[in-house]
Amino acid sequence: MNKKMLLIPALALAVVSTGVMAQQGAYPPPPPPPGAPAPGTGPDNAHYAWADVLRVDPVYGVARTAAPSQQCYDQQVVQQTPSNKGIGTVLGAVVGGVLGSTIGHGRGNTAATVGGAVVGGAVGNSVASGGQTYTTNQTVCQPVTQVSEQRQIIGYDVEYRYHGDVYMSRLSYDPGERLRVRVSVSPAD
Repeated sequence: MNKKMLLIPALALAVVSTGVMAQQGAYPPPPPPPGAPAPGTGPDNAHYAWADVLRVDPVYGVARTAAPSQQCYDQQVVQQTPSNKGIGTVLGAVVGGVLGSTIGHGRGNTAATVGGAVVGGAVGNSVASGGQTYTTNQTVCQPVTQVSEQRQIIGYDVEYRYHGDVYMSRLSYDPGERLRVRVSVSPAD
């Protein structure tokens, strides 16, 4: 009878220790960070442990980028051929002067020559100023800013369980199947 009484507490202790190991996931304790005091001896009574990750959801955001570029198009332009005003005026004055010199004698000849040169220059100028106009296509480019949007992961919403309680945190990385947590204990009041 004595042996049976000792067997029951030993069996209960084995069941409890197996449950504790199952709850902790049978993970070895995580190493403390370099230079950290031994667990529970630091000024904030903190230690490190492992939590089981239940769910990881990526969080998306939109990133906008602006790049300079050019937008080009064809535009109709009206152009005019260069006129020969100077040559037309001189040539008209010479022809008018020659024709004027054939008219009259003496002082009248000089006046007719000058008058012929003036009238010939005016006629030559008006004839030469009528340059031709034509239409061409010209490529015109303007600077523009091209904005593009890209959807990308900006973080992860992680749901994890530590000692039976479920927690949620947003992390900058996907932790995988388990997450290293920092556990801190302090008095309530």
